[in-house]
Amino acid sequence: MKIVFMGTPDFAKESLEAIYNNENEILGVVTNIDKPQGRGMKLTASPVKQFAIEKNLNVYQPLKIRNNVEIIQEIKNLNPDVICVVAYGKILPKEILDIPKLGCINVHASLLPKYRGAAPIQWAILNGDKTTGITTMYMDEGMDTGDIILKEEVKIGENETTGELWDRLSKIGAKLLVKTLKQIQEGTAPRKKQEGNFTMAPMLNKEIAKIDWEEKDATQIKNLVRGLNPIMGVYSYLNGKKIKFWKVEVVTIDKMIQKAQIKKEYLNMDNLKNGTILIANPKEGLYIKTKNNILKLLEVQGENAKRMSIEAYLRGNAIKKLDTFE
Repeated sequence: MKIVFMGTPDFAKESLEAIYNNENEILGVVTNIDKPQGRGMKLTASPVKQFAIEKNLNVYQPLKIRNNVEIIQEIKNLNPDVICVVAYGKILPKEILDIPKLGCINVHASLLPKYRGAAPIQWAILNGDKTTGITTMYMDEGMDTGDIILKEEVKIGENETTGELWDRLSKIGAKLLVKTLKQIQEGTAPRKKQEGNFTMAPMLNKEIAKIDWEEKDATQIKNLVRGLNPIMGVYSYLNGKKIKFWKVEVVTIDKMIQKAQIKKEYLNMDNLKNGTILIANPKEGLYIKTKNNILKLLEVQGENAKRMSIEAYLRGNAIKKLDTFE
């Protein structure tokens, strides 16, 4: 089929590569403008653009898509059979949705109508979900409200991070898009209205990254760490210094007592504040009291430092028992 592809990150690049290798004709690729990255803030092309250039595909980078007469006319001139949209980052206007005769197809990283919006993978991890998946759908003017074509459900690993799930779903989404396009071409693609209650997955703000020791329990903090890895990292302050948590483990109080050989009455002290360090040494690690159960740090990052194991961190940083994370 003749396709215009719209997408930006590596998640979308997987889908573009899959339909390219499936002998479709890619008429053009629409992606976001180059953005500064790294310490040098060098302008960097999106993964989608990099792949498109490598394959000598036409690339379009409009600053905005809505009311952009030039890009709308350009897509009309290309006359695609279908437009494939994967993590493009902008809502398409009706003028573009109406162009392809076989519709605009979107790959969305959730089982719709759950988690409509910009960050479905992150929120699935943050909420501690056990399953998620990929949905392909016909796009309409709403936010991920179009008719469903195909779905594929996957299990989320107990310790899986957003980054790991992102990579896994990008490959599943690419395969499902190829399957979807084949069914559309053959005239066998199903079309089903979204039913049931929907939930939203809005963009994440930086405020979410600071641990609230009083409100969140050990499992919720672990899900926060998983959900923001590698996007921004979860952090807390210890003696005025910011420490990022990249990997943690939930330990029950009974297991903690047995493993660390400390007194049970010490853990149950009413005046022991959540966030208090119970053990801190390179041999046993670092354990923190939470609203329920114990949080064991496995991988951290100090200020102006690299990510490292907690054992390595404790060898170079003096942290005392009863110090408290804020």
